[in-house]
Formats: sequence, structure tokens, C-alpha cells
Amino acid sequence: MRLAVIGLGRMGANIARRLMRGGHEVVAFDRNGPLIEAIATEGAIAASSLEAVAANLASPRIFWVMLPAGPPTEETIQALTRLADPGDIIIDGGNSFYKDDIRRARELSQKGLRYLDVGTSGGVWGLDRGYCLMIGGDEASVAHLDPIFATLAPGLGAVPRTPDRLAQDGKDPRAEQGYVHAGPAGAGHFVKMVHNGIEYGLMQAYAEGFEILKRRMSDSLPQDERFDLNLADVAEVWRRGSVISSWLLDLTAAALAKDPMLSQFSGRVADSHEGQWTIEAAMEEAVPVNVLSAALFARYRSREAQTFADQVLSAMRFGFGGHAEAPR
Repeated sequence: MRLAVIGLGRMGANIARRLMRGGHEVVAFDRNGPLIEAIATEGAIAASSLEAVAANLASPRIFWVMLPAGPPTEETIQALTRLADPGDIIIDGGNSFYKDDIRRARELSQKGLRYLDVGTSGGVWGLDRGYCLMIGGDEASVAHLDPIFATLAPGLGAVPRTPDRLAQDGKDPRAEQGYVHAGPAGAGHFVKMVHNGIEYGLMQAYAEGFEILKRRMSDSLPQDERFDLNLADVAEVWRRGSVISSWLLDLTAAALAKDPMLSQFSGRVADSHEGQWTIEAAMEEAVPVNVLSAALFARYRSREAQTFADQVLSAMRFGFGGHAEAPR
């Protein structure tokens, strides 16, 4: 298929690359000209403007927007709405608020346009590992774009299959491949939002655990209660056969192996909107989210005073997404 990828940052460029590796044609655009030039050398069709993007696509045109949530995405989608023809499809693959997706889908449908929200997880590793995709929108559009989603998704890979899924008929086979049609417009980003909220909690648990381990080495403790722990070795052994093994722990182990004190990180932990939005949704639904809310507030606190736990959080965020720490 031929589609446009608009936004060639860390994830957008790698999405374009993975699509091209899978045999799709990509029309690439970004406000940063050198990013367009770089991806064009790898086979993408360079476009110097959104108008040029539209001109290089055939009906029904497919526009995949991969930009930060908020004004960059909103303004781009509005501009595409003016350029698009009935039947064209606009995809938001960023981390927009799900209620914005519901509004956009309604507005675009009045003009005969189709809109999908695709929660995309995979970070800077997605080019090789594939992207977990959580899709919201109408069934016909999702089915039309299935070759694109199948190319981006990880596939079965080495993950063990879930026995009960194999024993039951009627299960959506796409979920095993790493992508799923979550529901109508907004559902994709809603599922991804909660995914990111859970991510906050998991990361905070690891960070606090390593903080406890590190403080057990303190000179302030009685000598016979003080342990000279090798945190890199602890992280490594936990990766292998432990019930708390995970990709986040893999990233922690890699960071500690490189620098046991994580000295390159200050521990000023940034947050995206999804953690806050998840808690707001929980409040609307009267769901207690003790862990998730504490994890979000810990990030706020890290901008005032930093601990080793905060450095562990920063290391994980950099490991999976290349995320910079919060500015001072």
C-alpha cells in the first residue's frame, strides 16, 4: 500500500522504515527538512508540504500522523481535513486524548472522511521488534488497513502462546500478532492511555525496589546489616526465571551494567499526559488507582528532589523511548 507518514521523529521515522521494509510505499513529510532528506535516501517519497503529501497519494488516501499530542497533532489534522477528499483516511498514531479522537471522528465523518486512532507502543525499538497497536475506528477502515497494521506489528515472535486462546474459537487472531481493533473511535487511545498508566506503576515499583537495595549499602547502617550489593548483578539475575522479569527490567539491567550509579541521569522524571488522563478516567469511573496515582505524583516530586529511584526511572524511560529528562 502507499501511505503518508507525517512526523519523522524517533517513532515516526522508524514506522516509515518498517513499512518500507514490508514492501509498502511511504510519502514522508516533516517540518524539519533534513529528516525528510534522510528518510528519502532510504526509499521514501519526499514531500515538501502537506499539499505535496496529498498530491503523491491515490484515493483513498491514507495519512498517518505521528506527532506530539496537542496543538501539533490538532493543527495537522485540521490542515489534512481541508486537503482530503471523501473516503480518505486520517490516522493519529500519537498519544492523543481519547475524547479528542471521539470529537475528531464525528467532525471528519460529516465531511465523508474516515478517522482512526492507533495507540502505538514500542518506542525506539519498534523498527526491529515491531509495534504493539491498539486501534480505534470503524471496522471497514480497520480491515482496509490491515496490511499496514500487520507489517508494523511484532507478529507471534518468541512469546509463548496463551493456551486458553488456542482452545477457544472466536478469538481475534490479530491480538496474538500484536495488534487489535479495540472498538470505535477513541477506544484505541483509551486502551493505550491505560497501558501507559500501568507502565508508570510498573516502573515505579522497580525504581523503589532498587532504591531499597542501594540504601542497604549505606554507611549509616550497622556494619553487620550492611550489604555490598552489586545492583547490576541483581537486575541480571532477576531477568532470568524470576516472576518479575520484563522488558522494563531488561532495560534497567542494561543501564546498570553500563553504569551502576546511573550517573548520567539526574532523576528529574518527565511525564506524558497519559498518566494524568488515566487517573482522570479512573475518577470518572470511581475506580481506586492507588499505585498509578502514587507513581504519577512521584514523578512530580522528582522535579524538586531526586533519589536513586528517580534515576532508575529516567534510565528506563531513556532505554525504551529515548526520552530526555524533565528540564530544570
